[in-house]
Parts: sequence; structure tokens; C-alpha cells
Amino acid sequence: MTNKQRSLRALAITTLAASAALSGLVQAQTPANGSYPARPIMLVVPAATGGTTDISARMLAVPLGAALGQTVIVDNRGGANGSIAAVAVKRAEPDGYTLLMQYSGYHVITPVVSKTPLQWDAKDFQPVANVISAPQVVVVRASLPVKTMAELIAYAKANPGKLNYASSGNGSLQHVTGAMLEQQAGVQMTHIPYKGTGPALQDLLGGQVDLTFGTPPPFMPHIQSGKLRALAITGKTRLPSLPEVPTTAEAGLPKLDASSWFAVFAPAKTPKPIVDRLSNEIAKLAATPAFKQKAIEQGATVDYMNPQQLADFSTGELARWTQVVKASKIEAD
Repeated sequence: MTNKQRSLRALAITTLAASAALSGLVQAQTPANGSYPARPIMLVVPAATGGTTDISARMLAVPLGAALGQTVIVDNRGGANGSIAAVAVKRAEPDGYTLLMQYSGYHVITPVVSKTPLQWDAKDFQPVANVISAPQVVVVRASLPVKTMAELIAYAKANPGKLNYASSGNGSLQHVTGAMLEQQAGVQMTHIPYKGTGPALQDLLGGQVDLTFGTPPPFMPHIQSGKLRALAITGKTRLPSLPEVPTTAEAGLPKLDASSWFAVFAPAKTPKPIVDRLSNEIAKLAATPAFKQKAIEQGATVDYMNPQQLADFSTGELARWTQVVKASKIEAD
């Protein structure tokens, strides 16, 4: 064998070894479904920190990461009524490493109220699991001279347009709830939209706005400290964590029923074994007393749904809220 032949043979062996190493690296990065996950998972949140969607994601991230053996990183991408986060997840590889912690208001109300076509659709996502559900609570700043819904309505009628209510954005569930209250109570208020519940809450605590509507988790510490006052729950039953707060039906507004849910979605075409692995681990977590108690402490309830149940439920929710929004004549700016 000549020196040239020996060199070519050595080069071929080196190339084969490199190819084998590269193949092994690729397989490690994109493993078979049975070895998923092999690297950290990104859980994208369509809102700023401090709101219920963010709290739900953080409640889930640590125990889910422990169950999967990988870190679950919470990535807040608020703005555009959830569209910034939705588009990012839609465009991600459908490999189970980028997930969306979705808020129902963005999933079933934003598509209805948007004046322009969205860059995403419900079909762009694969349902994984619903995690928690929660009614909204009507909260006012402590210095507002009202202690009941009846007093709030009387104050609004005596001061038309002067009450400012905050929401997480134009066309959000809070916006829709405020419009429903105006219609059903015959009052006029001024809507102040924010880029998420967190910023709205900060201005409510600071006295820049008078009231807001939202799921209880971000408000609970401030209700308990007396910085905010809860007037009513927009669900069918009282909350165990706020037993003294009446429902809107008890307060004389039986049609003001607005609850939220928070669910995990993956990009469309994510392999079924990966979706099932994620959903099954979330189901196990949702069944634990510790997770249930954490939800109760936040003013929510664990409400696990598997992929098919979530798909059917979200379709029905879209139809229900489409009717509500059209009746309220609400559009996002």
C-alpha cells in the first residue's frame, strides 16, 4: 500500500468516525420519543410576570421539570393580546421543547375581537393539558369608598365615566367582563388597557385606576393584606379561599359569569408520544394534594383535561365567547 493510499484510508476512517459522532450528537439532541426530553424545555407565557398565566406556568414548571428530569424554563413574552407568544410557539419546531402556557382569554376571545387577521389560529397548536381554572374576582383599590357590588354600581351611576377599570389589554377577558358589567348594571366606566395583569395590578395598587377584574392568584396577597378589596366572584360558586366574597349572582348580576382556564399547548404536528408524555406527567402532578392545595391558595382549582378533552372544551369555549363578544360589540383597538 502506497503512502497516498494509506493517507486516503486514514482520511476515510476519520471521516466515518466524525460522521458517527455527529450522528450520535444529532440523536442526543433530537432523541427518539422514548428518551424525551434530552434538554431543557421552554414554557412560553403570553403575559408579563405577576399575572395568573405566569403564576400557573411557575406552579407547573418546577414539579414538571423534576418529573421529566429536565429544567422547564418560563419565558415571558407578553403583548399583542397574546399573539407575540402564540406566534413564537407556532413557529417553533414541533419537538416538545417549546410549549405555550395559554390563557383562555387569548385563546378564545382574542380571535373574535381582533380587527385584523391574526398570525396564528387554534389549529396551529396541539392541545396537551388543561391545568387550572379560576373565576374572576372584582377588586377595587382600598381607598375607593365602596364595599359591595351594590355600592360600586351606585357609585358608578353617581359618577358616570369617572370610574377607571384596568384590563390586561383591549379585547381581553377583563375588558369583556367590564363591558358586560356596564351593560348589565346600566353604568358607564372608562377602560384602561395594559400589557398584562401584572402592570395593571401595579397601577391599581398605586391608585392610578379604581378597579379591575381577573383571576384571583395575583390579587390574593393584596386582598389578604387589605390593600385591595374583593367585591364579588364571577363564577357560579364562592371560592374556598375567599368564602366571605359573594358571587355576582348573589350580588344581583346573575348573567355576569366569566371564568378563565390555563392550559398547555404544543406546536401543531408535535409527535403524539411526546404530547402524551407531557400530558400524563401533568395529570400526575394535578392529582397530588400539594398541587391542589397550591391552586386553592391562589384562588383557583386544579382542572386537568387530557388532549382530546381540552380540544373539545376549547372549541366549545370559542363558540360561547363569540356570542358574548358580539353581543357586547367589543373590538380590540
